Amino acid sequence: LAGYTLGGADLLRRAMGKKKPEEMAKQRSIFVGGATERGVPESQAAHIFDLMEKFAGYGFNKSHSAAYALLSYQTAWLKTHHPAAFMAAVLSSDMDKTDKVVTFIDECAGIGLTVLPPDVNESVYHFTVADPKTIRYGLGAVKGVGQGAVEAIMQEREARGPFRDLADLCRRIDLSKANRRTLEALIRAGCLDGLGPNRATLMHHLPVALQMGEQNTRAAEAGQVDLFGLPQAEDAGRVAPPPVAMEEVPEWSEAVRLQGERDTLGLFLTGHPIAEYEHDLRHLVSGRIVDVAAGKPVGEQRGFGFGGGRNVTVAGLVLEIRKRGNRTTLILDDRSGRLEVSLFDDVFQQHRDVIARDAVLVVEGQLRFDEFIEDWRLNAKKLTHIDALREREARRIVLRWPANGNGLRLVGELEDALKPLRGGSCGVALHYASPAARAAITLGEEWSVRPTRELIERLSRLVGRDGVRVLYGQRVPEGG
Repeated sequence: LAGYTLGGADLLRRAMGKKKPEEMAKQRSIFVGGATERGVPESQAAHIFDLMEKFAGYGFNKSHSAAYALLSYQTAWLKTHHPAAFMAAVLSSDMDKTDKVVTFIDECAGIGLTVLPPDVNESVYHFTVADPKTIRYGLGAVKGVGQGAVEAIMQEREARGPFRDLADLCRRIDLSKANRRTLEALIRAGCLDGLGPNRATLMHHLPVALQMGEQNTRAAEAGQVDLFGLPQAEDAGRVAPPPVAMEEVPEWSEAVRLQGERDTLGLFLTGHPIAEYEHDLRHLVSGRIVDVAAGKPVGEQRGFGFGGGRNVTVAGLVLEIRKRGNRTTLILDDRSGRLEVSLFDDVFQQHRDVIARDAVLVVEGQLRFDEFIEDWRLNAKKLTHIDALREREARRIVLRWPANGNGLRLVGELEDALKPLRGGSCGVALHYASPAARAAITLGEEWSVRPTRELIERLSRLVGRDGVRVLYGQRVPEGG
């Protein structure tokens, strides 16, 4: 129509694809000039180019649009009427892309679906539907666990039934396909929770279980039978050996357990790092994110920018850190909701030592509804790691002393825990209650301590997490 060469047409295609106005302006004169030389009225040539320019903005071929519309309708229908099956399929389609899995699991929570943890006796390679409201995590989405290992586990499970304990698993599966690193990843992801009392115990006994499994494999390859002449595992009538008792060891701390899930699954599946601070949050923040940033404001509360707003203090886990120019953006999550936090460069430089992905921070600043993102945004003025704030603000640690424990042993362990941290400003008190007696004891000032995270965790192992309470002064957070 306009006399373009193939090369010239390709330049026009590039200009349309890149959506550059200055390039399209050059192409307009070339197109209209070429078309008029071939007898096309200038107004008609300009009209045709206008249509091309409009299509360059954003356009589909009709055939593509029709197919896209049909698929959009089908997927919307499936998500509405069969949400568990639809989301299981979506999760399985991108299960090797951890970031997408995290986003899809968030979407599951948003539409009322529960995602069960992976289980070596229940899960298959892909995500599956457990019931209309529940999805079972796929073993193939665990980092460090290959398809060959999952297939070996599934084949053995289908042939001879579920695994009874860790030793049974290591004895029955092909350890050349599911080696020690694979089993460690399965333990940290929670896949073997049904085979032992806790993950720390499973990890502690894994070397022995692997040794037993390798010994069993070598014996089978050599054609050996046991002392009493029992047939080999291939014999369907084989009498299974009794379960191997495991001496229980103390479970990992909440932080270690959740970090294991984050490393292997890409997300915290069975809890949230902020859970251990639930009691403290009531004394350290204005409110949970879902409460302080609820709904859309009206009137003078609305407005774009970073000035004005109201002063609040919130806490949350740093999910993302994005830096653009002289501004840094954090995505803060406290399990009740998420909030975008903006820091100008001076604030970022002042607090850069505490800003890190997966850190739990307490952020003070001005909360304002940003019409550009159509959501709340917190303009941060001060950021503090929650452990440091707790250590600074705590006034007393109260321990609920177990009535059925070994008192002398506990006293010795309590002394060992407190000694290294004496010299702080946080007092320690004990509450004891049993059918025979009740008592409240406040330790002397010489036993005042620094309430570090390590101390809180050690005391929690001593008397249980519910047996430790941290009390604060009358500090009222801004906006509270």
